[in-house]
Amino acid sequence: MVTDQPGEGWVTEDGRRIGGVMMEMRNITLRFGGVEAIKDISFDIRQGEIRAIIGPNGAGKSSMLNVISGFYNPQEGEVWYHGNRRPRMRPYEVARQGVARTFQNIALFEGMTVLDNVMTGRLNHMKSGIFRQALWFGRAEREEIENREKVEQIIDFLEIQSIRKTPVARLPYGLKKRVELARALAAEPSLLLLDEPMAGMNVEEKEDMSRFILDVNDEFGTTIALIEHDMGVVMDLSDRVVVMDYGRKIGDGTPEEVRSNQDVIDAYLGVAHE
Repeated sequence: MVTDQPGEGWVTEDGRRIGGVMMEMRNITLRFGGVEAIKDISFDIRQGEIRAIIGPNGAGKSSMLNVISGFYNPQEGEVWYHGNRRPRMRPYEVARQGVARTFQNIALFEGMTVLDNVMTGRLNHMKSGIFRQALWFGRAEREEIENREKVEQIIDFLEIQSIRKTPVARLPYGLKKRVELARALAAEPSLLLLDEPMAGMNVEEKEDMSRFILDVNDEFGTTIALIEHDMGVVMDLSDRVVVMDYGRKIGDGTPEEVRSNQDVIDAYLGVAHE
């Protein structure tokens, strides 16, 4: 990292600009009955960065992503977004604010084609009523054309043109993951949440997905927060890493700082990564 304007942002070694705070989690506590899944955690996500959330199984990582995306509302603490305290919101309301996500377990419409699945990511950009959409004229027709153009651009970007008309159920696992990423990108998010985007992939598929994540961040300027267990991927992709263990935050910093943090080594990494 090359520091620039402390407190406001910095420039990475590859020339990418990291800006001010986009989202801030303040003293978040989330309980399920008597179990605390998240215990008084605070961290921020900055404009333009790739922010990783790591930790052992059961650390509370997915629960934190669910708080960010509005699936869970914490009992204590606050979520601040673009400088404003976010009230309790449902997931579709959070999505309308520019937050999109993928899921640990693929959540696609198996009987629909790749194109139709990606089109569902444009729902928040469709303003015409159901009647106009059904008749497909006027504003509804223009919207349909504009949305399809956006979707085709994403399909080209992720290099899945050859399967655009293929039902998702017929695709191998790695391509399904890429289609899910395409659907999330179709929403044109300012903040993209990725829940284990590399899970279950072979080496070649991981390399492809890593490249696409970097390209999304670089070419679209999309801020990304991701959960990932592959430490090689995390250390290569991330600008900053927050580490959770049993619902608590035990580390937060650059990849270099995190992998040399003794608490993180003891709880998760086991040995310092070269």
